Amino acid sequence: MKNSARLAAFGGIATATTVLLTGTSLAATGPLVDSQRDASSPAGVVFVQTDAVAGNAIAVYDRAADGTLRVAGTYPTGGLGGVLTGSVVDHLASQGSLAYDRANGLLYAVNAGSNTITVFSVEGDRLIRRQIISSGGDFPVSIAIHEGLLYVLNARNGGSIQGFVRIGATLVGIPAWHRALGLDSTLTPEFTHTPGQVAFTPDGSKLIVTTKANGNDIDVFTVGEFGRLSAAPVVNADAGNVPFAIGFDTAGDLALAEAGSNAVASFTVNADGTLALVDRVATGQAATCWIVADGTDLFASNAGSGTLSGLSDSGNGTLQTLGTTATDAGTVDAAVTRDGHYLYVQTGAAGTVDEYQVGNGGALTAIGSVTVPDAAGGEGIAAS
Repeated sequence: MKNSARLAAFGGIATATTVLLTGTSLAATGPLVDSQRDASSPAGVVFVQTDAVAGNAIAVYDRAADGTLRVAGTYPTGGLGGVLTGSVVDHLASQGSLAYDRANGLLYAVNAGSNTITVFSVEGDRLIRRQIISSGGDFPVSIAIHEGLLYVLNARNGGSIQGFVRIGATLVGIPAWHRALGLDSTLTPEFTHTPGQVAFTPDGSKLIVTTKANGNDIDVFTVGEFGRLSAAPVVNADAGNVPFAIGFDTAGDLALAEAGSNAVASFTVNADGTLALVDRVATGQAATCWIVADGTDLFASNAGSGTLSGLSDSGNGTLQTLGTTATDAGTVDAAVTRDGHYLYVQTGAAGTVDEYQVGNGGALTAIGSVTVPDAAGGEGIAAS
């Protein structure tokens, strides 16, 4: 039975079962701010999370045909942002706090300060808030989605992951899909010693968690029938490298941003959950923490240098450098449009989003920048 069929069958069971993680379904919620629109439809949409501690929100931008952005509206999540101690330009110290399910028109946001996830329906450049649900842990920072499954990474109290099944536009939390990571919660500062990201492999067979300096490990869980994880992960040591953020090349190999060594490494993900190092390339920059894939091109964000490092990987895991591109200060999470033509980069020092056109060979051309209100230190960006 295929994964989608299993999930459909499981959905019927889940709706008839009382679970410990309950959510609140909500009526349509309009924007706080809505710009004037012309008659033409945007070429695409970019979503940016503010992570504001007084009230988290999603800023929505229309993408013009030339890639530049124009504000379309700002939508409250109904939850609170949060700040890890020691953080400066990324208060969540993570990648993937905002996840866009293009196939089903859904957007998921973490509310780190209130330990919840918000579910939005996406209708063009408008959001409708559908649900707020417990993240099943303390301080959610990253979301992974695959077909009808969602897992959230909670950063505090040793770290944990919690699994959900999607039924329509509603998440149902499954208590049996909770896994404690067992990290040392006494290590400081939090910024470098909380887990960095949760991500599915492209085929959905594995779920991967990076621990950053709290172990310098890459944990790999096997995803079993219906979405249940293996009881414990295969722990892959990445000694001294501070594994932070994850991308995947066209062949499904893992591309890893390593903040300790300021490098990008590629690994083959084996069937048994072990990782085999293929290549490692130093960026020569400071605080290489985030990474996004665009076909055969990879772009790593260097927060300490205010730059992007470009690399190419044709699918065999071998990395070739493409050069360095300047950004505004505090380069953090990034998103690529579905057609691969544009790259949008959060720069957390002032809460801006820098806009780039992606040319042949991964060449980047700056085309503008927008300031997102109340988003200094925010993390979480997605693009259609």
